Amino acid sequence: MIPTPYYLIDKSALLRNLQIIDHVREYAGAKVLLALKCFASWSVFDLMQPHMDGTTSSSLYEIKLGRQKFGGETHAYSVAFAGHEIEEVVIHCDKIIFNSVSQFERFESLAGDKPKGLRLNPGISCAGFDLADPARAFSRLGESDVARILSVVERLDGVMIHNNCENRDFARFDALLSEVEARYGEILHRLSWVSLGGGISFTAPGYPLDAFCERLRRFAEAHGVQVYLEPGDATVRGTTTLEVSVLDTGFNGRNLAVVDSSTEAHMLDLLIYRETAPIGCGQGEHAYQICGKTCLAGDIFGEARFDQPLQVGDRISIGDAGGYTMVKKNWFNGIHMPAIAVKELDGSVRVVRTFSFDDYVNSLS
Repeated sequence: MIPTPYYLIDKSALLRNLQIIDHVREYAGAKVLLALKCFASWSVFDLMQPHMDGTTSSSLYEIKLGRQKFGGETHAYSVAFAGHEIEEVVIHCDKIIFNSVSQFERFESLAGDKPKGLRLNPGISCAGFDLADPARAFSRLGESDVARILSVVERLDGVMIHNNCENRDFARFDALLSEVEARYGEILHRLSWVSLGGGISFTAPGYPLDAFCERLRRFAEAHGVQVYLEPGDATVRGTTTLEVSVLDTGFNGRNLAVVDSSTEAHMLDLLIYRETAPIGCGQGEHAYQICGKTCLAGDIFGEARFDQPLQVGDRISIGDAGGYTMVKKNWFNGIHMPAIAVKELDGSVRVVRTFSFDDYVNSLS
């Protein structure tokens, strides 16, 4: 039995999402890139590579990881490239996308003959949290002004637009895209490709996939562009759990169970966005608040119900542990970092990475 805590990536669940991605690639004609900012566990890239066209990045290290571990197309993007890293960025990428006109003009000549893009910010988005809203007031993410974009459009090959965030509403996606077309139509038809970014929950159960494919195809034909999508969470939705064990139980107005993991260290987005994780699948009469083991008072995964009272040593599966977890894990409180395990298509489970005290020490100085 694998010692907890550990992330468990289920390849069968991942394959279901990848088959939906295949459908979109075939019927929409879109190219699909894995967003490494969300998920970069390269031990399962062997399964993903045939179903995706490459990767997209947010930093030099992600660019290099995409090139070395995934292959296919490697799109380079960063909110701001540093002068000392641009040469290495260009070496490892297939396309380079700049966040601003000033970055484009500064590094255009150094990018040589690599296709170049610019991030657009249409000022509208689907985001439930101001923290994650790229179109928030005074946003630094992309260029909005049409005239400013037109000043460089003849030197651009494409643009990236990222204004969806956990958007499960196809009608809202359609409306946002229509507004983009209305505002930037004179720009779009002068390009070779347009990336519509990530955040579109097209792998969610019940999503109108055929309507989505038709809308993407219509957009591509209307403007004569190759469409790219950059799914992160949509790629790994429902594929990964965080396996933990109960260390202690108690009662303080409600039943409490402390586990050998932490939201702040191992599922940070729960803390950032004040959300709770799906825990187990029981509907029993015994309700517990599942708590992390750090000193942070708000280190709480959420509440769950169990058929029997929890005991020290019981194991619990915490869901939605694929996106924005392993890429954000940290050593807060020096607690043991979860291993990473993979459940293969044949049902066997193998541990692909463990962490030790030496890793903790070597992350500091």
